Amino acid sequence: MIRVVVADDQALVRGGFRLILDAHEGIEVVGEACDGREAIDQARTLRPHVVLMDIRMPVLDGLQATRQILATPDPPHVLMLTTFDLDEYVYDALRTGASGFLLKDVRPEQLADAVRVVAAGDTLLAPALTRRLVEQYVRRPPPGARRPVRMAVLTDRELDVLRLIARGRSNAEIARTLFVSETTVKTHVTHLFTKLDLRDRAQAVVLSYEAGLVQPGEDEE
Repeated sequence: MIRVVVADDQALVRGGFRLILDAHEGIEVVGEACDGREAIDQARTLRPHVVLMDIRMPVLDGLQATRQILATPDPPHVLMLTTFDLDEYVYDALRTGASGFLLKDVRPEQLADAVRVVAAGDTLLAPALTRRLVEQYVRRPPPGARRPVRMAVLTDRELDVLRLIARGRSNAEIARTLFVSETTVKTHVTHLFTKLDLRDRAQAVVLSYEAGLVQPGEDEE
């Protein structure tokens, strides 16, 4: 059973999300929070697998609350929700370590699917969204720059995997591209996450573009 906490300052929104998620088998809303501070308390006491986190809330906003929640031992995954389709919110959410970002106008079945995705440790990063964000907010090293120092700990194959993650490829797609098994890809992903101290694929994407490992708009292989 996937345990969920819903954090939003509007009671009607919280109630709607509860009704939607509780109607899906394998998902249970175990708590609600009306501001960021309460979301932190709920995450600590109820130990959910996923926190649905609104960005604009009183007392403490969703971004600050997410930072504090993810700084605790064995934290839940955080799925950001907002009515504001603004790039800076998406980018800031990913920088905090959030596992995904959704607008509140998603269909009910999409919300439930999103909860399952992040609960499984994956992210909700569409390639088009990734490209749009990095083109506007990430400073790229000059073309031809050498491999960033932080990346030096990775093997060539791990770098290949990281590049494909940054382009939004799933493990299965990476396996087909590199002509290896999906199990091998999962092993590479685990190793590079450990070496780079990354929490999830969202952080891997941001790091890859910031380091110049991939460039916005470049052709995929």
